[in-house]
Amino acid sequence: MIVTATPRFSQILREVWRPLAVLFVWDVIVTVTYYLLPFKAPSLPLTLFGSALALFLGFRSNSAYQRWWEGRSLWGLMINASRNLARAARNFLPDPDATDLKRTIVLRQIAYVNALRCQLRRQKPDEAVLAFLSKGEADFALARTNVANGIVDGTGRRINMALQKGWIDTIQQATMEGVLIDIANAQGGMERLKNTPLPNQYRFFPTIFTHLFCVLLPIGLVETLGFATPLGSTVAGLMFLAVLAIGDDLVDPFANTVHDLPLNAMCRTIEIDLLQAIGDAAPEPLQPEKGVLW
Repeated sequence: MIVTATPRFSQILREVWRPLAVLFVWDVIVTVTYYLLPFKAPSLPLTLFGSALALFLGFRSNSAYQRWWEGRSLWGLMINASRNLARAARNFLPDPDATDLKRTIVLRQIAYVNALRCQLRRQKPDEAVLAFLSKGEADFALARTNVANGIVDGTGRRINMALQKGWIDTIQQATMEGVLIDIANAQGGMERLKNTPLPNQYRFFPTIFTHLFCVLLPIGLVETLGFATPLGSTVAGLMFLAVLAIGDDLVDPFANTVHDLPLNAMCRTIEIDLLQAIGDAAPEPLQPEKGVLW
C-alpha cells in the first residue's frame, strides 16, 4: 500500500504509459492527416460520450474501492480477534501446567494469519507457518487443502483439551470458541473477495468504451484545437485511462501489488501484540520501503 501523501506521477505513468503512447501516436496521425488531406472532421458529441463514460468509470471505481475497503475492514476484525484470543488464553490459563498450551495457542494464531496472508496472495504458506510452529505441530494443518483453516481447527482442539484437563470451564471455552468463530467468519469474507472477481461486464465494457473514446477524441477535437490536438487529446485521455487503472488497482485487495493491503505489516502487528500479551520478546513493526508498506 502506498503510504506517501500523494501518489508519484511516475507511478501513474508506469501504469498507463503504453496506452497513452499509442493514443499520442494516434493523435499525431489524425492531426497530420487533417492538415495534409482535405477532409472535414465529423462533429462528434464528445461531451455526451465523455459524461456517460465518466459515470460508468466512476461506478466501477466505487465498486472496486468498496471491495478494497471491505478487505481492510475484515483484516481489522482479524487483528482484534487475534488480540482477544491471546488475552483469553493469558487470562483463562493461569495454571503453570498450562503455560506451554497458552504459548502454543498464541504462536498458532500468529502462524494462522501468516498462512492466510500467503493463501490470499496465492503463495505457498509452508515457510510462513514453520517460522512459528515446529514441523510436528504444523503437519496436521500443512496436510490440509486450506492450511489456515487447518490451523484454526487445531487451535479449537487444543482449547477442548484444556477443558478436558480442567484448566478452563465451559463458559471460558465458549468464549474462546466465539473468538474462533469470528476469525473463521473474517477468513470466509476474505476468501469470498479473493475468489469472486467483479463481473466480466464491469471489466470488459469499461475498457472497451474507454479505448474507443480515446480513439474518437482527436477526431472530434482536431478542428477546434488544430496543432494542439495531440497535447489536448492526450491529456484528456490520460484522465480516463487513469480512472480505468484505479479500478484495476483496487479490485483485488490481496494481489500483493503496491496498491493492495499491507498484509505483511498487519501480520507483523498481530505478531507483536500477541507476543507482548504473553510477555515474550517481539520484533519491530515493518516500515515502508520507498513509500510502500507491504
